[in-house]
Order: sequence, then C-alpha cells, then structure tokens
Amino acid sequence: MVRQLLPAVLATLALSNTSSSSTSAFTIPYNSVSILPSTAIAQRRGRPSSVALSVKRMPITMPTQEPMVPYRAPGRTYDQFIGMKSRQLKDRKLWIARYIDDDASNSIISSLLYLQSESDKEDIKLYLNIPGANLRPALAIYDAVSELKADGCKIHTTNIALCAGMGALLAGAGTKGLRYSLPNARFLLQKTGMDSVFRGQATDIALEVANVKKWNQKINGEISKVTGQSPERIDEDLRRDFYLSSDEAVRYGLIDGVLLPMPGKRQLPTEIVDLGSFSSGDEQKYQGDYPPTDDQQPRGGRQNSGMLRTNDDDDGPKVGKA
Repeated sequence: MVRQLLPAVLATLALSNTSSSSTSAFTIPYNSVSILPSTAIAQRRGRPSSVALSVKRMPITMPTQEPMVPYRAPGRTYDQFIGMKSRQLKDRKLWIARYIDDDASNSIISSLLYLQSESDKEDIKLYLNIPGANLRPALAIYDAVSELKADGCKIHTTNIALCAGMGALLAGAGTKGLRYSLPNARFLLQKTGMDSVFRGQATDIALEVANVKKWNQKINGEISKVTGQSPERIDEDLRRDFYLSSDEAVRYGLIDGVLLPMPGKRQLPTEIVDLGSFSSGDEQKYQGDYPPTDDQQPRGGRQNSGMLRTNDDDDGPKVGKA
C-alpha cells in the first residue's frame, strides 16, 4: 500500500512546486538534497516520464584557515591553540612569503610596528620569499625597516628561496652583519617599471616615464647604500636582469653570510633540532662495514656484516628454554 502511494505523493509535491515557483525543483534545507521530477531525466534517457529522486550534494572543500598550534601564555597552566603566524610573531619572527602589494605592505608594516611597541630593543627576524613587489608598497616597508634600525632595533633578514626586484632590496635592508641566505636561495636585481598599464595623452605618458626613470635612479642609490657598490656599477649591472646566487650576493655586498649545515655538530638531548644536526658521527649498525664481533657472530656461520642482528633488534616474543 505504501509503495503504491509513494509515486502519487511525490508527483503531487513536484506539481505543487512547479506551480508555485518558476523552477522545477524544491530543495530540502540543511542537507543540500533536492528532489526533482523525473520528466527531464526521462526525456534525456528516452524513457517514459515517471517520478524519481535526484540528490545533489555540495562538494567537500579543504579548510583555508592557517594551521593552529598550542601555546601556553606566561603564568597560565593550560595551553590554547592560536594561529601559527601569531605564534611565530610572539617569538618576533615574521614571514614575508608573497607578492608585495598594498594589502601585504599594510599587514607587514602593522606587524613591525606591533613588535616595536612590544620591545624596541629586541631583535626582529624576517624570513623572505618575495617573487616580486610593487614599487610604492615595497618602499614603504623599506622605510619602516630603516626607521626601526634608526631606533636601535636589530633586523635579521634571511632569504629562504627567492628575493626578486624590491624583495632583493628588502633582503639587504637588514642590519649589517645579520643579513643571511640559504645555500640554494637566489636574488634578482632589476629596474622597476610601471605598476599597471598607463593610458593618457602623450604628454602624460612622457611625464610617467620620466617619473619611472627618476625612481630607478633612487632605487640604484639605495642598493648602493646596502651593498657598498658605486652607483655607476649598479646602473651598469641593472641594465638587464641581474641574478645572484647566495655566494655571489655575499661577494656583491647584498648579504653578509650563507647559512650552511654543520655535519660535525652533535645535538644535545635538551636542544631543539636544527639544520646542523641531521648527520651523526657514529656508524649505524645496519649500515656498517665492520665485521661482527664474537658475541654477534652466529653459530651457524658468518652473517652479512652490513646487516648485523643483535639482541636489541629482536622484537619478537621471548621463549624460555628448559
């Protein structure tokens, strides 16, 4: 009886929805499931029309929020989860890994001013991966960094991947002796151009071109300050895109050193793991070329020296022998 009444009820619902709305379907809220009359479906399949159900589900998307990490505030006995960038900002570390436009410039400058308000004597560490930048927003960050240095705050800069255009100037804007780069990072010095397409009369275009040339000379002077090179050499090098590796940037004066891992450094149990503690000086027992000792020599014959099996490798059940 129920099976006979179900098609009639669904057909009645579909007809009432068609008459009350311009659409041919009604949607059940909260679950993204819609019940459609099967007229269109039947016409597509070449079958007689009947009542059917068509379920529509929203696609599942990944969350776009930044990762959350635990943080214990001073004087508290419990941890709370905060954003990873906020946690690093509490350690006075600021990541700049994006193209610098007006929004990025406002966010970076506000973060720098906040760190200065917290303490104007403690160091600030900037980790840079800047594929490019607009002229005026990047100069605003450069002026803010220069102001912090004038107030006695030391600015660390580290190029982790690529600093191109004005990003290379920001990498060299840190405090002398505290400007670093990773071994495989690169720098790109180049002249700036117009931020967007400029249209207008010929006179206005000529004025804009003259303004760009003026600012290029200004940028060359700032690069000369941070590198120690003469403005004439800067102008000659920047006639075309001027790429520098980490070692070349040190010799050019743009940075002060390259961060290299130290294979001989041993990690203490209480220290945080860093790049210099990946390798160990001790020979591992499953990779060694040394012959087994007498207590490791199997009774049935010699075992492969590269795959030594000792008592601490046996994770199986211990069976007692009578």
